[in-house]
Amino acid sequence: MKRVIIDTDPGIDDALALFLALRSPEMRVEAITTVAGNASVENCTRNAFRVLELLNPEPRPIVAQGAARPLEREHRGAEEVHGSDGLGELSRYQNPDGSPRYPEPREGPAPTHAADLILELIGRYPGEMSLITLGPLTNVAQALLRDRDTMGKVQQVICMGGAVLVPGNTSPTAEFNIATDPEAARIVFTSGLPLTLIPLDVTERVRISEEALRTWVEPLADPPAQFLLDCTAQVIAFSGKFEGFPGIILHDPLTVGVVIDRSLVKTQPLYVQVETRGEITAGMTVADRRPFRAEGRPNVEVAFEVEADRFLTLFMERLCRRS
Repeated sequence: MKRVIIDTDPGIDDALALFLALRSPEMRVEAITTVAGNASVENCTRNAFRVLELLNPEPRPIVAQGAARPLEREHRGAEEVHGSDGLGELSRYQNPDGSPRYPEPREGPAPTHAADLILELIGRYPGEMSLITLGPLTNVAQALLRDRDTMGKVQQVICMGGAVLVPGNTSPTAEFNIATDPEAARIVFTSGLPLTLIPLDVTERVRISEEALRTWVEPLADPPAQFLLDCTAQVIAFSGKFEGFPGIILHDPLTVGVVIDRSLVKTQPLYVQVETRGEITAGMTVADRRPFRAEGRPNVEVAFEVEADRFLTLFMERLCRRS
């Protein structure tokens, strides 16, 4: 069983990724660390607890709150996609008696900062801990700045981020997680950690339609199933309006899936740098693909191929698995 830390900014597809991780016997989620990204870090932490209270996993991961803003920039969320709360405006849903369908979580985060918890767990389980990053890399960069030697004991870092051969989704060249804190991403990419990048090149090939989601989830008729339908409604509407596809791109779930089954993707070792100063290219992940003239040694395994159908089957089976 793989020990994992999930560093995340829930976020609708982050919540789906947490469902997948917590319902997968191949992994033991030791901790969930939160970072400002899709929403404020406070909302992201609240959303992590919403998922935990719905699924009630045993053992229960520790939750620690992390960075409230990027290292050097102001925080800009993605409320137009994920809602002001990060989970599709869950406050609008009520029970028949008028009470909120999703009351405030009863728990709060651990007193330690996310970066310190990441260091503590990697130090406790040297060579055993996988770090899955689903949001901006601010917490990971802070951990590196505090104790690079301990971070070097991580087994692997699997990072959802970047756009290598495809357009970005935040700008013409940049993907959201990297663009939100490119300075942090640069620190991580140049750290020497064993890093695998799951970029838009593969995640955008993994989509589930609204119809397929309902076909799988509605028959369950339980609170987690209702949550899945409620929290995804806004992003489905957004994608239908702006992308012509009423459904969900499974960026973060695929990243978790790669930890469950590495054979879902094929990767290529490349030297990848992160642009931090470009006026219109900040956050761009620049891969040197020249076969004989690359300026640096490969520092990242980049996923370029994915078995999308096989992953979708895995994802939906786990999503609909009763605890």
